[in-house]
Amino acid sequence: GRMIGVLIIDDSSVARQVLRGHLSGVAGVEVIDAAMDPIFAMTKMQRRWPDVIVLDVEMPRMDGLAFLKKVMAERPTPVIICSSLTEAGTATCLEALGAGAVSIFTKADFGIGLTHEGPISMGGDALVAAVRAAAGARVQKPTMPVTPRFGLEVVPMAPSSLVATTEQVVALGTSTGGTQALEAVLTQLPRTAPGIVVVQHMPPKFTSAFAKRLDGLCEVEVLEAQGGERVLPGRVLIAPGGRHLVLKRSGAEYCVDVIDAPAVNRHCPSVDVLFRSVARVAGRNATGIIMTGMGDDGARGLKEMRDAGAHTWAQDEQSCVVFGMPKEAIRLGGAEHVVPLSDIPRIILSVPARKC
Repeated sequence: GRMIGVLIIDDSSVARQVLRGHLSGVAGVEVIDAAMDPIFAMTKMQRRWPDVIVLDVEMPRMDGLAFLKKVMAERPTPVIICSSLTEAGTATCLEALGAGAVSIFTKADFGIGLTHEGPISMGGDALVAAVRAAAGARVQKPTMPVTPRFGLEVVPMAPSSLVATTEQVVALGTSTGGTQALEAVLTQLPRTAPGIVVVQHMPPKFTSAFAKRLDGLCEVEVLEAQGGERVLPGRVLIAPGGRHLVLKRSGAEYCVDVIDAPAVNRHCPSVDVLFRSVARVAGRNATGIIMTGMGDDGARGLKEMRDAGAHTWAQDEQSCVVFGMPKEAIRLGGAEHVVPLSDIPRIILSVPARKC
């Protein structure tokens, strides 16, 4: 196969050195250049356009976001965001994902800015995997900013005493490309949607900002999950980065638990962990949907859900940014149906009717 040409843009020479070090000598990957600034990078890119860009969005000299938007408008290219993960940075990174970036890493993942205790080799593998996945990603020009289909004022919230408990629960699992996919799905749901639990692979600290952003765009309530929280109609609980999310049952009601445990399939939170718990606790009262993402996390869990009588769906290849997780789930026989992203809101809304 052809070499994947990578361009690194970071104003820190240490970061450029570490990132270049992780990628040099890797089969099929070539670092075309490492620039300290997007303005230099643009001139270099005119000579040879990279297949993948690794971009620091928090550079003092030029707005990385502005650069990302320019690239996406001119010639959509897979971009991996490398962030120092400051509180201010998380908002910028979420905006970068909204503008079309395919994945986020934190500098700490690569042992940059860490003392010797950082497991640097691990970060290198993750970076290489991310670059390979990004090279195969389908990057489209971002569509118009999403506006919710329902005004927030349309449906008054029922007083809590009237909130019926739902026997139905919908579990979503997603990774690379998932932040845009979740936004596309959740902004289409009315307040009457069934309770939803979500694992989106994301570093710690990002998930609360991501949940807040979605909560502002959606009619449904979107929260970063906390232990003991109830799964209710019109509520979406997102697994916190760095911790696993599991479904539990308390009497007639579903609630969630958030647990500190080692990574599963190299991920924490892991889609498999969530799906397995849903298979056990909710069985046929559940719906499982696996969406865009690299790797195979969630494939086995979706199969367990299907075996337990749940309805299961996988996002199709055409609408995925990376067709890794759905592809594996389909291969294992975990997905009952394969559908485009645009069908998923309708599928979620058809759930409560199924009491068979």
